[in-house]
Amino acid sequence: MANSSLFRPLKLGSIALKHRVVMPGLTRMRAGQPGNVPTALNAEYYGQRATDGGLIITESTQISASAQGYPGTPGIHSKEQIEGWRKVTSAVHARGGSIFVQLYHVGRVSNSSIQPLVAPSAIAASGEHLTASWTREPLETPRALETDEIAGIVETFGEATRNALAAGFDGVEVHGANGYLIEQFLTSRSNHRTDRYGGSIANRVRFLSEVMGAVTAVAGADRVGVRLSPFGSFKDVGDDEPLQLYQAAVSALAQFKPAYLHIIEPRINGTDEAEGGQANAPSVAELFRPLWQGVLIVAGGYKPQTAQHVIDAGNADVVAFGRSFISNPDLVERIRIGAPLNAWNRSTFYGGNAVGYTDYRQHQVPANEPVKFTHQGVVASPVRG
Repeated sequence: MANSSLFRPLKLGSIALKHRVVMPGLTRMRAGQPGNVPTALNAEYYGQRATDGGLIITESTQISASAQGYPGTPGIHSKEQIEGWRKVTSAVHARGGSIFVQLYHVGRVSNSSIQPLVAPSAIAASGEHLTASWTREPLETPRALETDEIAGIVETFGEATRNALAAGFDGVEVHGANGYLIEQFLTSRSNHRTDRYGGSIANRVRFLSEVMGAVTAVAGADRVGVRLSPFGSFKDVGDDEPLQLYQAAVSALAQFKPAYLHIIEPRINGTDEAEGGQANAPSVAELFRPLWQGVLIVAGGYKPQTAQHVIDAGNADVVAFGRSFISNPDLVERIRIGAPLNAWNRSTFYGGNAVGYTDYRQHQVPANEPVKFTHQGVVASPVRG
Protein backbone atom coordinates (compact mmCIF):
# COMPACT_ATOMS: atom_id res chain seq x y z
CA MET A 1 0.00 0.00 0.00
CA ALA A 2 2.97 2.29 -0.54
CA ASN A 3 0.93 4.46 -2.93
CA SER A 4 -2.04 4.55 -0.57
CA SER A 5 -3.50 7.81 0.68
CA LEU A 6 -2.28 6.62 4.10
CA PHE A 7 1.20 7.60 2.96
CA ARG A 8 0.53 11.14 1.83
CA PRO A 9 2.22 13.83 3.96
CA LEU A 10 0.14 16.12 6.14
CA LYS A 11 0.71 19.14 8.34
CA LEU A 12 -0.74 18.52 11.79
CA GLY A 13 -0.45 21.61 13.94
CA SER A 14 3.22 22.20 14.71
CA ILE A 15 4.42 18.89 13.23
CA ALA A 16 4.77 17.49 9.71
CA LEU A 17 3.57 13.93 9.16
CA LYS A 18 5.04 11.76 6.41
CA HIS A 19 2.18 9.28 6.74
CA ARG A 20 -1.29 9.13 8.30
CA VAL A 21 -1.02 6.04 10.50
CA VAL A 22 -1.12 7.15 14.13
CA MET A 23 -0.67 5.21 17.34
CA PRO A 24 -3.40 6.31 19.79
CA GLY A 25 -3.45 6.22 23.58
CA LEU A 26 -3.28 2.61 24.79
CA THR A 27 -3.32 1.94 28.52
CA ARG A 28 -0.71 -0.72 29.42
CA MET A 29 -0.23 -0.30 33.22
CA ARG A 30 3.52 -0.78 33.23
CA ALA A 31 4.79 2.41 34.85
CA GLY A 32 7.65 1.97 37.30
CA GLN A 33 6.92 1.73 41.03
CA PRO A 34 6.88 3.48 43.35
CA GLY A 35 5.71 6.75 41.89
CA ASN A 36 4.15 5.70 38.55
CA VAL A 37 7.34 6.74 36.74
CA PRO A 38 8.04 5.86 33.08
CA THR A 39 11.05 3.55 32.77
CA ALA A 40 13.58 2.37 30.19
CA LEU A 41 11.14 -0.45 29.30
CA ASN A 42 8.46 2.11 28.45
CA ALA A 43 10.98 4.04 26.37
CA GLU A 44 11.84 0.86 24.47
CA TYR A 45 8.15 0.16 23.81
CA TYR A 46 7.41 3.61 22.39
CA GLY A 47 10.72 3.76 20.55
CA GLN A 48 9.94 0.46 18.81
CA ARG A 49 6.71 1.92 17.45
CA ALA A 50 8.08 5.30 16.37
CA THR A 51 8.57 6.03 12.68
CA ASP A 52 10.20 8.84 10.79
CA GLY A 53 7.53 11.46 10.32
CA GLY A 54 4.92 9.56 12.35
CA LEU A 55 2.88 10.48 15.43
CA ILE A 56 2.52 8.53 18.67
CA ILE A 57 -0.02 9.47 21.34
CA THR A 58 0.87 8.04 24.73
CA GLU A 59 -1.26 6.01 27.06
CA SER A 60 -3.61 7.94 29.33
CA THR A 61 -1.49 9.89 31.81
CA GLN A 62 -2.90 11.29 35.05
CA ILE A 63 -2.51 15.02 35.57
CA SER A 64 -2.20 14.57 39.35
CA ALA A 65 -2.08 11.80 41.93
CA SER A 66 -5.79 12.38 42.61
CA ALA A 67 -6.60 11.88 38.91
CA GLN A 68 -5.37 8.26 38.81
CA GLY A 69 -7.79 5.47 38.04
CA TYR A 70 -5.76 2.28 37.60
CA PRO A 71 -2.65 0.75 39.19
CA GLY A 72 0.53 1.09 37.19
CA THR A 73 -0.52 4.03 35.03
CA PRO A 74 1.97 6.87 34.54
CA GLY A 75 1.60 10.40 35.79
CA ILE A 76 3.10 13.69 34.72
CA HIS A 77 2.98 15.63 37.97
CA SER A 78 6.32 14.85 39.66
CA LYS A 79 9.96 15.58 38.82
CA GLU A 80 10.66 11.86 38.61
CA GLN A 81 7.84 11.34 36.14
CA ILE A 82 9.03 14.22 33.96
CA GLU A 83 12.53 12.72 33.90
CA GLY A 84 11.07 9.31 33.08
CA TRP A 85 9.06 10.71 30.20
CA ARG A 86 12.21 12.36 28.83
CA LYS A 87 13.55 8.85 28.18
CA VAL A 88 10.42 8.10 26.19
CA THR A 89 10.37 11.29 24.14
CA SER A 90 14.09 10.94 23.41
CA ALA A 91 13.57 7.38 22.14
CA VAL A 92 10.78 8.49 19.80
CA HIS A 93 12.64 11.55 18.56
CA ALA A 94 15.74 9.45 17.88
CA ARG A 95 13.73 7.62 15.21
CA GLY A 96 12.37 10.82 13.71
CA GLY A 97 8.92 10.51 15.25
CA SER A 98 6.71 12.94 17.13
CA ILE A 99 4.89 12.21 20.38
CA PHE A 100 1.96 13.79 22.22
CA VAL A 101 1.01 12.85 25.77
CA GLN A 102 -2.64 12.05 26.48
CA LEU A 103 -3.73 13.94 29.62
CA TYR A 104 -6.67 12.82 31.71
CA HIS A 105 -8.48 12.79 35.02
CA VAL A 106 -10.52 9.62 35.57
CA GLY A 107 -13.18 11.12 37.84
CA ARG A 108 -15.40 8.35 39.16
CA VAL A 109 -13.58 5.56 37.25
CA SER A 110 -11.26 4.58 40.08
CA ASN A 111 -11.21 2.86 43.43
CA SER A 112 -10.86 4.40 46.89
CA SER A 113 -7.70 2.34 47.48
CA ILE A 114 -6.09 4.44 44.72
CA GLN A 115 -7.66 7.85 45.39
CA PRO A 116 -10.97 9.35 46.62
CA LEU A 117 -13.51 9.32 43.80
CA VAL A 118 -14.91 12.62 42.54
CA ALA A 119 -17.24 13.34 39.65
CA PRO A 120 -19.73 15.92 38.39
CA SER A 121 -22.45 14.13 40.36
CA ALA A 122 -22.64 11.46 43.05
CA ILE A 123 -23.59 8.73 40.58
CA ALA A 124 -21.72 5.43 40.47
CA ALA A 125 -20.98 3.63 37.22
CA SER A 126 -21.93 -0.03 37.08
CA GLY A 127 -19.48 -2.91 37.03
CA GLU A 128 -16.20 -3.58 38.77
CA HIS A 129 -12.85 -1.82 38.93
CA LEU A 130 -9.28 -2.59 39.86
CA THR A 131 -7.96 -1.76 43.30
CA ALA A 132 -4.41 -0.66 44.10
CA SER A 133 -3.57 -4.31 44.80
CA TRP A 134 -4.95 -5.45 41.40
CA THR A 135 -8.06 -7.12 42.80
CA ARG A 136 -11.53 -6.30 41.53
CA GLU A 137 -14.32 -4.57 43.46
CA PRO A 138 -17.64 -2.97 42.49
CA LEU A 139 -17.36 0.65 41.37
CA GLU A 140 -18.09 3.05 44.20
CA THR A 141 -20.23 6.16 44.41
CA PRO A 142 -18.11 9.28 43.90
CA ARG A 143 -18.35 12.57 45.71
CA ALA A 144 -19.83 15.38 43.65
CA LEU A 145 -17.30 18.15 43.05
CA GLU A 146 -18.06 21.50 44.62
CA THR A 147 -18.29 24.31 42.10
CA ASP A 148 -15.24 26.08 43.49
CA GLU A 149 -13.13 22.91 43.17
CA ILE A 150 -13.48 22.70 39.41
CA ALA A 151 -11.19 25.62 38.62
CA GLY A 152 -8.38 23.82 40.45
CA ILE A 153 -8.72 20.77 38.22
CA VAL A 154 -8.71 22.99 35.13
CA GLU A 155 -5.52 24.64 36.40
CA THR A 156 -3.94 21.22 36.94
CA PHE A 157 -4.49 20.37 33.27
CA GLY A 158 -2.47 23.49 32.48
CA GLU A 159 0.28 22.47 34.91
CA ALA A 160 0.44 18.99 33.38
CA THR A 161 0.81 20.59 29.95
CA ARG A 162 3.74 22.64 31.22
CA ASN A 163 5.31 19.46 32.58
CA ALA A 164 4.75 17.72 29.25
CA LEU A 165 6.68 20.38 27.38
CA ALA A 166 9.47 20.13 29.97
CA ALA A 167 9.57 16.37 29.32
CA GLY A 168 10.13 16.93 25.61
CA PHE A 169 6.68 16.15 24.26
CA ASP A 170 5.71 17.72 20.96
CA GLY A 171 2.21 18.35 22.25
CA VAL A 172 -0.66 17.09 24.39
CA GLU A 173 -3.96 15.38 23.74
CA VAL A 174 -6.84 16.29 26.07
CA HIS A 175 -8.70 13.07 26.83
CA GLY A 176 -12.40 13.91 26.66
CA ALA A 177 -13.54 10.39 25.86
CA ASN A 178 -14.05 6.87 27.20
CA GLY A 179 -16.13 7.70 30.26
CA TYR A 180 -13.53 9.72 32.17
CA LEU A 181 -14.02 13.05 33.94
CA ILE A 182 -14.46 15.34 30.95
CA GLU A 183 -17.00 13.02 29.37
CA GLN A 184 -18.70 12.62 32.74
CA PHE A 185 -19.30 16.37 32.65
CA LEU A 186 -20.48 16.23 29.05
CA THR A 187 -23.18 13.57 29.22
CA SER A 188 -26.58 13.85 30.87
CA ARG A 189 -26.48 10.35 32.31
CA SER A 190 -23.46 11.18 34.49
CA ASN A 191 -24.01 14.93 35.04
CA HIS A 192 -27.02 15.95 37.13
CA ARG A 193 -25.57 19.25 38.33
CA THR A 194 -27.68 22.36 38.74
CA ASP A 195 -24.86 24.95 38.70
CA ARG A 196 -23.14 26.46 35.65
CA TYR A 197 -21.54 23.10 34.82
CA GLY A 198 -24.81 21.16 34.52
CA GLY A 199 -28.24 21.15 33.00
CA SER A 200 -28.07 22.63 29.51
CA ILE A 201 -25.74 21.34 26.84
CA ALA A 202 -23.89 24.65 26.90
CA ASN A 203 -23.26 24.25 30.63
CA ARG A 204 -22.12 20.65 30.31
CA VAL A 205 -19.62 21.60 27.58
CA ARG A 206 -18.18 24.33 29.82
CA PHE A 207 -15.65 22.13 31.65
CA LEU A 208 -14.19 20.84 28.37
CA SER A 209 -13.90 24.39 27.07
CA GLU A 210 -12.17 25.58 30.23
CA VAL A 211 -9.68 22.72 30.09
CA MET A 212 -8.93 23.49 26.47
CA GLY A 213 -8.41 27.13 27.36
CA ALA A 214 -5.91 26.23 30.09
CA VAL A 215 -4.00 23.77 27.93
CA THR A 216 -3.79 25.93 24.81
CA ALA A 217 -2.70 28.92 26.89
CA VAL A 218 0.39 26.93 27.92
CA ALA A 219 1.24 24.96 24.78
CA GLY A 220 -0.33 26.97 21.97
CA ALA A 221 -3.21 25.58 19.94
CA ASP A 222 -0.95 23.98 17.34
CA ARG A 223 0.45 21.63 20.00
CA VAL A 224 -2.92 20.49 21.36
CA GLY A 225 -5.30 17.79 20.24
CA VAL A 226 -8.51 16.53 21.83
CA ARG A 227 -10.18 13.13 21.88
CA LEU A 228 -13.95 12.56 22.03
CA SER A 229 -16.13 9.44 21.87
CA PRO A 230 -19.54 10.55 20.54
CA PHE A 231 -22.29 7.99 21.22
CA GLY A 232 -19.91 6.13 23.55
CA SER A 233 -21.22 4.19 26.54
CA PHE A 234 -18.07 3.09 28.37
CA LYS A 235 -18.53 3.15 32.16
CA ASP A 236 -22.19 4.22 31.86
CA VAL A 237 -21.78 7.59 30.20
CA GLY A 238 -24.45 8.53 27.68
CA ASP A 239 -26.68 11.38 26.69
CA ASP A 240 -30.34 11.93 25.89
CA GLU A 241 -29.38 14.01 22.85
CA PRO A 242 -25.95 12.73 21.80
CA LEU A 243 -25.85 14.30 18.35
CA GLN A 244 -26.81 17.75 19.63
CA LEU A 245 -24.35 17.42 22.53
CA TYR A 246 -21.38 16.55 20.37
CA GLN A 247 -22.27 19.06 17.71
CA ALA A 248 -22.06 21.69 20.46
CA ALA A 249 -18.82 20.23 21.82
CA VAL A 250 -17.17 20.19 18.39
CA SER A 251 -18.33 23.75 17.76
CA ALA A 252 -16.85 24.86 21.08
CA LEU A 253 -13.55 23.12 20.33
CA ALA A 254 -13.30 24.71 16.90
CA GLN A 255 -12.95 28.13 18.53
CA PHE A 256 -9.58 27.04 19.96
CA LYS A 257 -8.26 25.88 16.53
CA PRO A 258 -6.39 22.85 17.97
CA ALA A 259 -3.99 20.75 15.91
CA TYR A 260 -6.58 18.00 15.55
CA LEU A 261 -9.83 16.44 16.72
CA HIS A 262 -9.61 12.71 17.46
CA ILE A 263 -12.92 10.84 17.50
CA ILE A 264 -13.74 7.23 18.29
CA GLU A 265 -16.24 5.22 16.28
CA PRO A 266 -18.95 3.73 18.54
CA ARG A 267 -18.70 0.38 16.80
CA ILE A 268 -15.93 -0.32 19.34
CA ASN A 269 -17.67 -0.75 22.69
CA GLY A 270 -15.38 -0.36 25.70
CA THR A 271 -17.60 -2.60 27.80
CA ASP A 272 -17.58 -5.48 25.32
CA GLU A 273 -15.00 -8.25 25.60
CA ALA A 274 -15.74 -9.31 22.04
CA GLU A 275 -14.17 -7.61 19.06
CA GLY A 276 -17.48 -6.17 17.96
CA GLY A 277 -19.25 -3.15 19.37
CA GLN A 278 -22.55 -1.35 18.99
CA ALA A 279 -24.74 -2.76 16.27
CA ASN A 280 -26.00 -0.31 13.64
CA ALA A 281 -23.86 2.46 15.13
CA PRO A 282 -23.59 5.67 13.11
CA SER A 283 -20.30 6.64 11.49
CA VAL A 284 -18.97 9.54 13.51
CA ALA A 285 -16.46 10.25 10.75
CA GLU A 286 -19.30 10.92 8.32
CA LEU A 287 -21.36 12.83 10.89
CA PHE A 288 -18.67 15.17 12.16
CA ARG A 289 -16.46 15.71 9.14
CA PRO A 290 -18.76 18.49 7.84
CA LEU A 291 -18.52 20.22 11.24
CA TRP A 292 -14.73 20.13 11.54
CA GLN A 293 -12.49 22.07 9.18
CA GLY A 294 -9.22 21.08 10.85
CA VAL A 295 -7.35 17.77 10.90
CA LEU A 296 -9.64 14.89 11.88
CA ILE A 297 -8.25 11.64 13.33
CA VAL A 298 -10.59 8.66 13.54
CA ALA A 299 -10.17 5.46 15.53
CA GLY A 300 -12.15 2.33 16.17
CA GLY A 301 -11.64 -1.03 14.51
CA TYR A 302 -10.03 0.22 11.31
CA LYS A 303 -8.07 -2.09 9.02
CA PRO A 304 -5.60 -0.79 6.40
CA GLN A 305 -8.19 -1.05 3.62
CA THR A 306 -11.00 0.64 5.55
CA ALA A 307 -8.57 3.30 6.73
CA GLN A 308 -7.62 4.10 3.16
CA HIS A 309 -11.30 4.25 2.25
CA VAL A 310 -12.24 6.72 5.00
CA ILE A 311 -9.43 9.03 3.91
CA ASP A 312 -10.21 8.68 0.21
CA ALA A 313 -13.86 9.49 0.97
CA GLY A 314 -12.76 12.71 2.67
CA ASN A 315 -14.27 11.69 6.01
CA ALA A 316 -10.96 11.75 7.91
CA ASP A 317 -7.38 12.89 7.47
CA VAL A 318 -5.59 10.43 9.75
CA VAL A 319 -6.44 6.98 11.13
CA ALA A 320 -5.40 5.64 14.53
CA PHE A 321 -4.76 1.91 14.92
CA GLY A 322 -4.90 0.70 18.52
CA ARG A 323 -4.52 -3.01 19.21
CA SER A 324 -2.71 -3.57 15.92
CA PHE A 325 0.03 -1.23 17.16
CA ILE A 326 0.33 -3.29 20.36
CA SER A 327 1.14 -6.48 18.47
CA ASN A 328 2.97 -4.90 15.53
CA PRO A 329 5.71 -2.48 16.56
CA ASP A 330 6.48 -2.08 12.86
CA LEU A 331 2.84 -1.60 11.89
CA VAL A 332 3.50 1.32 9.53
CA GLU A 333 6.02 -0.67 7.51
CA ARG A 334 3.77 -3.74 7.45
CA ILE A 335 0.94 -1.64 6.02
CA ARG A 336 3.32 -0.06 3.51
CA ILE A 337 4.52 -3.39 2.10
CA GLY A 338 1.31 -5.35 2.66
CA ALA A 339 2.84 -7.77 5.18
CA PRO A 340 0.52 -9.82 7.42
CA LEU A 341 -0.14 -8.54 10.92
CA ASN A 342 0.64 -10.29 14.18
CA ALA A 343 -2.38 -11.22 16.27
CA TRP A 344 -2.54 -9.55 19.67
CA ASN A 345 -2.70 -11.42 22.96
CA ARG A 346 -5.32 -9.77 25.14
CA SER A 347 -4.09 -11.47 28.32
CA THR A 348 -0.88 -9.40 28.18
CA PHE A 349 -2.50 -6.02 27.51
CA TYR A 350 -2.44 -4.71 31.08
CA GLY A 351 0.31 -5.05 33.64
CA GLY A 352 3.28 -7.36 33.56
CA ASN A 353 6.70 -6.99 31.98
CA ALA A 354 8.28 -7.14 28.53
CA VAL A 355 6.19 -10.16 27.49
CA GLY A 356 3.38 -8.98 25.25
CA TYR A 357 4.88 -5.50 25.41
CA THR A 358 8.27 -5.24 23.71
CA ASP A 359 8.73 -8.81 22.45
CA TYR A 360 6.37 -8.90 19.45
CA ARG A 361 8.26 -9.97 16.33
CA GLN A 362 9.19 -7.67 13.47
CA HIS A 363 7.94 -8.51 9.98
CA GLN A 364 11.30 -9.94 8.91
CA VAL A 365 10.55 -13.02 11.03
CA PRO A 366 8.87 -15.71 8.88
CA ALA A 367 5.12 -15.44 9.12
CA ASN A 368 4.76 -19.13 10.04
CA GLU A 369 6.96 -18.79 13.13
CA PRO A 370 4.62 -18.68 16.13
CA VAL A 371 4.72 -16.00 18.77
CA LYS A 372 5.15 -17.55 22.20
CA PHE A 373 3.50 -16.02 25.23
CA THR A 374 4.14 -17.10 28.80
CA HIS A 375 2.71 -14.21 30.80
CA GLN A 376 -0.91 -14.17 31.89
CA GLY A 377 -2.20 -10.66 32.50
CA VAL A 378 -4.23 -9.63 35.50
CA VAL A 379 -6.95 -7.61 33.81
CA ALA A 380 -9.72 -9.49 32.04
CA SER A 381 -11.83 -6.56 30.90
CA PRO A 382 -10.87 -3.74 28.55
CA VAL A 383 -9.49 -0.40 29.63
CA ARG A 384 -9.92 2.64 27.45
CA GLY A 385 -6.83 4.83 27.08
